[in-house]
Amino acid sequence: MNLIVGMKGEAKTTVTLSNTAKAMGSGQLEVFATPAMVALMEEAAVNSLQLPEGQSSVGTSLSIKHNAATPIGALVKATAELMEIDRRRLVFNVEAFDEAGQIGVGKHERFIIDVDPFLAKTQTRKQGM
Repeated sequence: MNLIVGMKGEAKTTVTLSNTAKAMGSGQLEVFATPAMVALMEEAAVNSLQLPEGQSSVGTSLSIKHNAATPIGALVKATAELMEIDRRRLVFNVEAFDEAGQIGVGKHERFIIDVDPFLAKTQTRKQGM
């Protein structure tokens, strides 16, 4: 695992009816939904990482501001920069932009996990439901 503060990732999408606030149930308007922006920011963070086989990362915390509405048809790009590494805990600065400028900003935290034990633990949790 070769993690370095300053590593960057990005993700892009086009605003369509399916990722609007109205379609996602987070509002009544046909503009880019906050949940869609959050998912794009997380994707950008994941894209910055190259973890060995058998490992992955899971999102554990996100604090964002959604500052501007983006209409259907616009391109949205999210960026993530790794700012802190504390053993398996990773902290990213995340931003989202449309063609007119920044639409969102925040911090995102992920933890590196070993896939098999993590999935086994989720199965035990399922059995307790």
